Amino acid sequence: MTYPIQGIVPVMITPFTESNTIDYAGLERLIEWYLANGADALFAVAQSSEMQFLSLAERRELGRFVVRHVNGRVPVVVSGHVSDDPFEQLRELTAAAESGADAVVLVSNHLDPRQQGTETFRGNLAWLLDKLPADMPLGLYECPAPYRRLLSDEELMLCAESGRFVLLKDVSCDLATVKRRVALTQGTPLAIINANAAIAYDAMCAGSAGFTGVFTNFHPDLYRWLRLHGPAHPQVAAEVNAFLVTAAVSESLGYPALAKVYHQRLGTFAGIRSRTIPFDIRERFWALDAVLDQIMAGTAQMRAKIAGLTA
Repeated sequence: MTYPIQGIVPVMITPFTESNTIDYAGLERLIEWYLANGADALFAVAQSSEMQFLSLAERRELGRFVVRHVNGRVPVVVSGHVSDDPFEQLRELTAAAESGADAVVLVSNHLDPRQQGTETFRGNLAWLLDKLPADMPLGLYECPAPYRRLLSDEELMLCAESGRFVLLKDVSCDLATVKRRVALTQGTPLAIINANAAIAYDAMCAGSAGFTGVFTNFHPDLYRWLRLHGPAHPQVAAEVNAFLVTAAVSESLGYPALAKVYHQRLGTFAGIRSRTIPFDIRERFWALDAVLDQIMAGTAQMRAKIAGLTA
């Protein structure tokens, strides 16, 4: 790994063709969109990528494709860790490691699938670490599916002090927890990167190493501006942050299909098929297009406001 994994880290969505295969031409355009819009790194084969609905072969090829197309322009982290069986987990994580990723991300709930506690977590983690490449940087993700398992402070420090972990995708959705974790991991290689839009700006101001929430699929550049320039422009930062928090509430309207409708509008790719969301989101959420109209208009307004600061 050449540089730290930090900043704005989009959790990548996966475009599908009408025949339900991965749309690799659309994925190329999506990668370029992320890079043109402020991504400091990319998180591939994540929950937003619909990893639980991809075969191991698809997860393997998806990770390799992203790493290959990015070609070192930013770091790429890869997961695809979806199984509870330890031998299946080893296959999944080995496939992720073989993608050439800058880090392989382990999902916390699969290290303790029956919610038995720290000793189970510790034992399963030790078993995997013994078998994964010792020089492969690792990450942790408190993925909310099939259940959200937050790390205890003891578990966090076990990983941080091992020297093998370089990031935690924090899904605590709690600013006090983020602050405590940042303080605990000071002086270790492990960076705390918050994934909750409601606290994104406050968490970055408090020392979170970036943001990796689902709305990095809509306006990653606005989060990047907040991180780099928000404190110098508190009034505009407050307006941008208020817009971002409000916009992110629409995640409940059928994400990740919602993000695919957004990118269809942008022309990134043609299809909005989702394996995670099998229903027609426009039929279920009647005002969805009106909501997206407002998000797109608000995004343009915030960009204009930011541009006006340097005009």
